[in-house]
Amino acid sequence: MSFDRDTRMEQTHGTDRAHDGRNRVVGIALSAVVVAGLLGFGSYMLLEKSEARENSGESRAQDDKRTGTTERERKKLAAEPIADERTWDATTLTRHHVTTDVKYPMKPPVGGNHNPAWLNCDGVVYEKAVPDVNAVHALEHGAVWVTHSGKASRDDVDVLASRVRSTPYSLMSPYEGQSGAIMLSAWGKQVTVDGADDPRVARFFARYVQGAQTPEPGAPCTGGIDG
Repeated sequence: MSFDRDTRMEQTHGTDRAHDGRNRVVGIALSAVVVAGLLGFGSYMLLEKSEARENSGESRAQDDKRTGTTERERKKLAAEPIADERTWDATTLTRHHVTTDVKYPMKPPVGGNHNPAWLNCDGVVYEKAVPDVNAVHALEHGAVWVTHSGKASRDDVDVLASRVRSTPYSLMSPYEGQSGAIMLSAWGKQVTVDGADDPRVARFFARYVQGAQTPEPGAPCTGGIDG
C-alpha cells in the first residue's frame, strides 16, 4: 500500500509540474503577444503623429522659430502687398540643366536654365559674388536670394545677413551691376528695397521662402556647392 501511495504521489507531482510548465509557456506567449501589440500600437501612433505634424506644417513652424516669427505672423506678412515687385511669367522661365554659362535677361536672374549643382542656401551669407547659374538652381528649390551692391550701407548689409543666417532656404551675396543697392529675388519674383528695415523685406521672405512660386518645393538647400 505504501508503494502505491508513493507512486500516486509521484504521478501527481509530475502532473502538477507538467501543468505548471504549460502555464509558464502560455504566460510567456501571452506576454510576447502583449508586448508586440504595444510596440505595434506605439509605432502606429508615432506614424500618425509624424503625418499630423507634416499636415499641420510643423516643419514650417520650426523654421519660423529660428526667425522669431510665428506662423500667424508669417501668414499675415505673406498676404500683405509688396509694392513695386516685379514678376516674370513662370511658363517662360526654362528649367533645363546646362553646364555652360547662361545669359540672363535680368540682374540678378530670377529663373531660367541653370547648372545641375545648386548653391547651398540654408541661411548662407557669401562674402564674394557667386555664379548666377548655381544661384538660380537654389531659387528653383524655393530659396530667397538677397543681393547688395557697393551702394548698400554696411549697417543694412549686416542686418540682412543676420536675417539670412536665421532663415532656412535663403542666401545672400554681393552683386555688382544690379540696378538697386539691395535686391531680393525668388523664382520669377524680384523687388528692390530701400534698406534692411523696409517692410517689404519681411513680406518677401514670408511669401517666397518655399512659397507657392517654388518649382521644386522641398528640394534640398544643402549638399550643393559653396560659391
